[in-house]
This record gives sequence, C-alpha cells and structure tokens, in this order.
Amino acid sequence: METSLRLGGDSKALRIHAKEKFPINSQVHLQAHGEIDTRAADPSYLALIIRNFYPELSASMGLGVQLNKREKLSYTIRGKKAFPVSYDGLIGINLKGTYDVDKDLRKVKQRGAVELAWNILNFQKDQDVRIKLGYEVFGKMPYVQIRENAWTLNADLSGKWSVRFDM
Repeated sequence: METSLRLGGDSKALRIHAKEKFPINSQVHLQAHGEIDTRAADPSYLALIIRNFYPELSASMGLGVQLNKREKLSYTIRGKKAFPVSYDGLIGINLKGTYDVDKDLRKVKQRGAVELAWNILNFQKDQDVRIKLGYEVFGKMPYVQIRENAWTLNADLSGKWSVRFDM
C-alpha cells in the first residue's frame, strides 16, 4: 500500500492518503484510494478506478467511481499519453485529461493538461528529481511540480500550492 501525507495551501488540515493497486492482469489493475482529513477525523475521499495500461503506446486509461467529503458520488474517466522527447526517455511531453460526471451523468468537472517532464537521475547521490512544467487547459493555468524522492511540491500562478510526502 502506498501512503502519503498531504497538505495544501487552501486547507487547514493535513490529509492522510492511501492507495492500493490490485492486479487483474499484466496491463489492468483496480486502484483503490482513500483519504482521511485529520482535522475532522473523517474520510474526505474514496475512489475505485479500473486502470488499463498500454505500454506499447506509453498510455493509460481509467474508469471509476469516487465519493468526496460532501458525500457526492461521481464517475470519472481519465487518460494519459506520454511522448518521449529525448532518446533516453528522461525528457518527455505528457497529455492527460479527466472528465467527471455526477450520479445523474451531468458534467461536474473536466481537466486537461499538457506537461513537459524532465527526470534527473542521481541529481545528487541517491537523489532523483523530476520537474514538470504544465498548463491546465480548461483552467488556463500554468503550473509546476518538483518531486524529489519522497517529497512533491505543486504550485500554480494563482498562488495555489500543495506538498506531499510519500511514506
């Protein structure tokens, strides 16, 4: 199980997030997510997503159901496609999108982004770094993500930020 501690600038509470992947076959797994808000001591997010990976295309698709802290049920479909730019695969362009609908199949939210990702192996001894410069298409907002081994910092130009520590 993958667990992480998450904090965002728009929240006053630390969240504990857990994710487990249950393999169905070599290219499909069921992914379960859960999150607990430490201030309220209640679950704030639950999700089940079936993800299908297409390694020959550097792509993935997912279809699932999620429940947020306002007890709103929604369905989600997501996709991601990576395009290596460098011969070693350490620099690439990612296209990703998500479309959420409520229980009555009305659009709730859509997100889409294009990212330039640069993986730097052994930035320092035993330290890998990944830098992503992205643009959220529907929100019309540039963002950056810096990941160092277990730490991830996300920020955008509107001042929104979050930090994650993978345990």
